[in-house]
Amino acid sequence: MAKLHRLRSTVGANNHCMMYRTIPIAMAAVALLAGCAGQTLTTSEPFRQPSIVQVDTWGGTVGTLPAAPQKIHRVTLHHQGETWKAGADVAKYLQRLQQWSRLTKRWADIPYHYVIAPDGQIYAARDIALSGDTNTEYDPSGHALVMLMGNFEEVQPTAAQLDATVQLVAWLVQKHRLDLSAIASHRDFSGQTVCPGKNFYALLRSGWLHEAVSAALRGVPYVSPAELSINPGY
Repeated sequence: MAKLHRLRSTVGANNHCMMYRTIPIAMAAVALLAGCAGQTLTTSEPFRQPSIVQVDTWGGTVGTLPAAPQKIHRVTLHHQGETWKAGADVAKYLQRLQQWSRLTKRWADIPYHYVIAPDGQIYAARDIALSGDTNTEYDPSGHALVMLMGNFEEVQPTAAQLDATVQLVAWLVQKHRLDLSAIASHRDFSGQTVCPGKNFYALLRSGWLHEAVSAALRGVPYVSPAELSINPGY
């Protein structure tokens, strides 16, 4: 019998393991098809902040260029759009990205507020109190920008990345008192990009990510995307 899984990261900064609970897939289908856009969720306890590597820990610095302040009203998902080689140094990549953002683009910092590596570790980037940046035409003011490393036109996000995404987005939704319709992707605001890639976008378009975030906030299991037949075609 197909099963419904909930994936949860441990709190340790470098210790990511998966914990599984199962219920019949029929219950998963009911939950997923019920729809949750526009639903504001409240829980009796604050959702625990996931483990986040801070900027000074990965070797970054505080920016000196100006950026507009913002109040978060959306969570917007991106992909790196480049092939990530297994075993590459994430800290060195972030240092290069920060330097390129400041010196070449003349941005205040890395354009995203959080970056999620293939092993599921979350890294802080730009201060979330400041608006992000983009190479496309949409205005990212008020958006919490989350980027997953990898090119999801070519590969799938890892299970660890998806788990970390659910945990991070759930925390941001509760912290900023958002409803689930505030969760979207870069291509939902821009006609100039396929970001976050067809394989990741399929998980938003199908409603999987919204339902998984809803389930995480309610403390109940959610469906592993591996158990679903999701067509990444547009």
